[in-house]
Amino acid sequence: MSDTLVVRSAIAPLNAEPTLRSEQVSQLLAGHAVERIAEQDAWLRVRALDGYEGWVNRGYLFDESVRDPAARFSARRLSLGCIIREPGGQARSLPLGALAPDDAAVESGRALTPEELSRRFPREPDSIASSALTFFAGTPYEWGGITPWGADCSGFTQAIFGLHGIALPRDARQQAGLGTSVESGLAALQAADLLFFSEREDLRITHVAIALSPTSIVHLALSRGGYSVEQLSPPADAYVADLMGRVVGVRRY
Repeated sequence: MSDTLVVRSAIAPLNAEPTLRSEQVSQLLAGHAVERIAEQDAWLRVRALDGYEGWVNRGYLFDESVRDPAARFSARRLSLGCIIREPGGQARSLPLGALAPDDAAVESGRALTPEELSRRFPREPDSIASSALTFFAGTPYEWGGITPWGADCSGFTQAIFGLHGIALPRDARQQAGLGTSVESGLAALQAADLLFFSEREDLRITHVAIALSPTSIVHLALSRGGYSVEQLSPPADAYVADLMGRVVGVRRY
């Protein structure tokens, strides 16, 4: 029995508990491997590549009778949002971040190898900000989501930075532990800085956004229903003024 399993569905919910009724805490994407930690009936507790843990139903994973499913994804072609056609004629959509099987034809959209990704998505602030504007435009807010089909604030930032070869942990609070603190805060804001917010008395981080410029940010916010670009100077509305009053830190990566 292998301790490494591979996701077969385009998106697999990662739940807090081994039941369909429990909350989705994150998602797993097609082609990515997970580490088995525990089992309970039809559910597996797994650890994703980013270290995040949760429960996933076996139905979302390749059956263990399938020999070496990871070999089907050896090229590591990462979807930018595409439709593929697999041998046998079956077509399906893959969201940003999923892996396309080596033997699948890309019918629309794109799926890039790691080398192609590094050329197209350099680790430059303006390039990161451009990706943040492009790939998630119109995305609805979804707690635990990590793709343009539905995402939360930290799923958005993790996905965008991941495109550019910068691995961020899953939660905003974890992301705030990396990078370099921008001590002068908003006064020194640059493209691709991450802003962290709190609405709690103990100042525990509850939200994250990406800076587009010294005067604008983009984020996935429940209060906006999802993707939103905010103008900071002057604040576009009362929501933005309140949001910026809750900034607790700025980090640069």
